[in-house]
Amino acid sequence: MLSVSDLTKVFGGFTAVSNIAFEVKEGEILGLIGPNGSGKSTTFNLISGALAPTRGSIRFGGEDIAGLPANRIAHRGIARTFQIPRPFRRLSILDNVALAAFYGHAEHPAREKAYAYAREVLKLVNLPSDPAARVDGLGAAGLKKLELARALATGPKLLLADESLGGLDESEMNQAADMLAAIRKERGITIIWVEHIMGVLMRVVDRCIVLDYGEVIAEGRPDEVAHDPKVIEVYLGTDAADVQKTVADRAT
Repeated sequence: MLSVSDLTKVFGGFTAVSNIAFEVKEGEILGLIGPNGSGKSTTFNLISGALAPTRGSIRFGGEDIAGLPANRIAHRGIARTFQIPRPFRRLSILDNVALAAFYGHAEHPAREKAYAYAREVLKLVNLPSDPAARVDGLGAAGLKKLELARALATGPKLLLADESLGGLDESEMNQAADMLAAIRKERGITIIWVEHIMGVLMRVVDRCIVLDYGEVIAEGRPDEVAHDPKVIEVYLGTDAADVQKTVADRAT
């Protein structure tokens, strides 16, 4: 579904990502992990059109989309969430999601259809679709769900989920991870997931790609990545044993 080749982004004299290459198969959940500043969010920004690459190819469904503006990439079927949700707080929860459906769909649905899309995805993420339900009543978990709902309302084939667990407690993190797995299963949406909470991510993803200083240093199944000496050195550190146990528990 997605093929990235020689993807590079340079800001002045700083290279944020360098010669990144990977592929994503239709229907899989790919984990994109690495230390802070390793280039994960920059990679998402390049794929989603928030940034134009310095060089490289991003092919989605066989079409090179590198450098296209974000709205045109969204209309081709790529949606993303952001680490820090920024909803329109003067609008209701329903209006926030309907707005995403109206502008994010390539077909530009009529008002009634946009609201139908919104109610459908709000049900999927367990948020109220009552027109009176306000954003200000949502806690951290609710805001993350709203961010996800706004992305899903655009009808994506590929979802870029950027740190969907930040600020959540353990129960909320597990619920969010289960929700991403359900979205893949029920909607057939392919997912690339950036996350720092390794214990939760590793029990959901099919494969992992690890970045460090803007370069790919490892790629493989969760069990392979969790035992990779270089990944342990630069990223997992003292958490390696816990992550390895999580992967082992998943296998059994």
